[in-house]
Amino acid sequence: MTNKNNSDWFTIEKIDDNTSIISEYKHWEETHCYVLNGTKKCLLIDTGLGVENILEQVQKLTDKPVTVVTTHVHFDHFGGHKYFPDFYVHEAEIEWINGGFPLTIEQVRNFLIEEPCDFPKDFDVNDYDLFKGIPTRVLKDNDTIELGERTIQVLHTPGHSPGHMCFYEKEKGYLYTGDLIYMDVLFADFPSTDPIAYMNSIKKLLPLTVTKILPAHHSLNVPLSIIKDMNKAFSELFENRKLKHGSGTFTYENFGIRL
Repeated sequence: MTNKNNSDWFTIEKIDDNTSIISEYKHWEETHCYVLNGTKKCLLIDTGLGVENILEQVQKLTDKPVTVVTTHVHFDHFGGHKYFPDFYVHEAEIEWINGGFPLTIEQVRNFLIEEPCDFPKDFDVNDYDLFKGIPTRVLKDNDTIELGERTIQVLHTPGHSPGHMCFYEKEKGYLYTGDLIYMDVLFADFPSTDPIAYMNSIKKLLPLTVTKILPAHHSLNVPLSIIKDMNKAFSELFENRKLKHGSGTFTYENFGIRL
């Protein structure tokens, strides 16, 4: 990663000439959103927590029309959707982004203010609310998004949530993994998660030719071997009849699995 550009809340890093990361390192979630420039339009993968205006950061990186894709409808991934009228969501989570999110605003605010975090001085958690809207396009497995000389493939990868999606850019070998893969504890313990589906979604990624894994949280230095390592971990838990809610948390070299 090169050319760091910091604001009071966001950090911008470049992956290549046409791909950048907007991160929220001052929050414990350490969220990452990705800006993909094509010749015709720009794709923004997720919009983060919504604590500050992410549109202002995107405008530093593109002058093209911006479409947002939502890896999944959890508050830390669609917080900034209010700045973007053109956004896509998987068909399984349309209700969630249109007022049916399965947590109360009080629960969300409590998650948001967990330590450590260093909010902007003018941020008031009591003013924080969840975005509601109707997507301009509903996505399903194997759809493609055309940006102009750049094609992004949609991979439906449920488990962490019913409509979770990864995005694969075959030409570059970039895999944007949302909350399916990152270097920390993976959450498969909430009622809306499905541990078996999570395992199958990891298996779905095994045949892909990947040169870079780009997660939605924490370290950006994700080893490519983590897909095989996670597949092995989930498969062993399944074989031992532990891949179910309530089994506990299992720790591995670069990740954990909370069931």
